[in-house]
Amino acid sequence: MSDTLLQCLQWYGAGASVIAAALIAADLGRRITGWAFVLFVTSSIALIGWGFVQPDAKGIGSQNILMLVINVIGVYQYLIRKKESA
Repeated sequence: MSDTLLQCLQWYGAGASVIAAALIAADLGRRITGWAFVLFVTSSIALIGWGFVQPDAKGIGSQNILMLVINVIGVYQYLIRKKESA
């Protein structure tokens, strides 16, 4: 894999996760939070790819496999599942 592609995966993963975290912290509503989790999913995928190709980055790749599962649950909770009335 080219160095340029690896750098793109790394920086996209880092940047997308920061934006997603900011959107969730801003508490702009369920729909925006759900889309922030979608952004987290793409970030995790990028960092999984980067982590398992880049030497000495397997820890980041492994961490993001777990983060991907958590983020998919977030997508389900906020975008797919209907909110129960209190």
